[in-house]
Amino acid sequence: MNAVPVPTARLTRFIVLVAVVTAVRLAALPLRGTEDVLTWKIWMIAASKNVTTVYGVGGHPPVRGELHWKHHSTTVDYPPVALYELGAAGLLYGLFYADFNDRRALTAAVKIPGLMFGIALTLFLWWIVHRITGDRDRAAWVALAYWANPATILNGEVLGYLDPLMMLPAIASLVLLHLRAPEWAGASLAIAMLTKPQALLIAPILALGAWRTGGARAVVGAAVGGLATAGVIILPYALVGALPNMWLAFGSFYARRDILSGYAANIWWVANYVLRAWNQIPRLGVAGAYLAPVRRIMAISTFQDYGFPNPRPFGTLLVLLASGWSLWRIRAARDLALHALGAAFIIHAFFVFSVGVHEHHMMLAVPLLALAAALRPSLRPLFWAISLIVALNMNLFYGIGMGLGWSPPRGLLLVDLSVLLSIANIAALVWHGRVLVREAAHPSTQLGDDSSAARSHPARSAAAT
Repeated sequence: MNAVPVPTARLTRFIVLVAVVTAVRLAALPLRGTEDVLTWKIWMIAASKNVTTVYGVGGHPPVRGELHWKHHSTTVDYPPVALYELGAAGLLYGLFYADFNDRRALTAAVKIPGLMFGIALTLFLWWIVHRITGDRDRAAWVALAYWANPATILNGEVLGYLDPLMMLPAIASLVLLHLRAPEWAGASLAIAMLTKPQALLIAPILALGAWRTGGARAVVGAAVGGLATAGVIILPYALVGALPNMWLAFGSFYARRDILSGYAANIWWVANYVLRAWNQIPRLGVAGAYLAPVRRIMAISTFQDYGFPNPRPFGTLLVLLASGWSLWRIRAARDLALHALGAAFIIHAFFVFSVGVHEHHMMLAVPLLALAAALRPSLRPLFWAISLIVALNMNLFYGIGMGLGWSPPRGLLLVDLSVLLSIANIAALVWHGRVLVREAAHPSTQLGDDSSAARSHPARSAAAT
């Protein structure tokens, strides 16, 4: 009996690449990241001492909790799961450095939860793709597509965003739904939403997927699982009388985003560029005005001072229309690949059209597209394009951390690169929609996708590549 040859060279390359990327991620942990990292430090220290008081407790009207550390102070506006996770990291850190002085170890500690969740998400993506397809090559591809992706490296260990904490349960919610566990899917989505609010964008797809895969029973099961989990998560705050303070904190999340675009490569960053340039023409001339970099975020009030209406309703309407269109296009879908693709499109549309989004808020689309592209290889060009846009959006404004540089000069192509990236991202959304239409024409009834789909539609596969 002949032994099956083991592709040792391919396995070796995979292991070496994973090891190199892991070393890069570990080396990046002490980097200062964005200004948000300081906020995470304050939250982590406060949550490690008493997580139920970080929003404030009681008051008539409710008081807003203010956290202090050294000469810094801040408030909390994230949901409680993020605080639980940061608090746990703070407890572990306190075992080694009880003084909580600011040092590189503290910066690394606040990023470690993201590292752990990134590792778990990489393994989870490998497992589900291998389970669906039985193909180790596809499983290895999706693992590297996430773990070795410049966007995920920048987002997590380099710049210190908390997106990985939300992305794992958000992706898991779709997977659990397709594993015929709607109650756990709802629970997982509740965890994601109570980590970062962007996970709410997956809810329409989860509802559609529940209906298509299990009917009303699955929809109710997902809703019950989500509500029960949310209740357990917020119960500690209810017991100490901090729920009104929590709602007050969440309300500030909307108010503090009185901006067109928080460095997000979208239509509002283009509007910022055009309006500022137009008003600088008398001082700089046409060429000077339109070749000048966009140096500041524009407030909505400034936008209105130019004579324009409040852009929030317009942006919200565009997001709703794009989301409704995508749901209609994949209304017959029952496979995980199409549901992941549809969820990524909604996140992409939200990023491009919505007011007040920040440079990293398209991050969730990256692992969703990685999963979809592992199951449907024709999606890989779109996946890499979106990954590049997400990575550049963060890097153009922060490099590899505040004051550390390592980003392309924004005047490299004369017109501000961030504006060109915004235009490219708008075009990418159109492409994303066209790909969604193409893929929706070939739905699968299987858990993920028919692994022979590409062979069944050779013309489509050729066009995609």
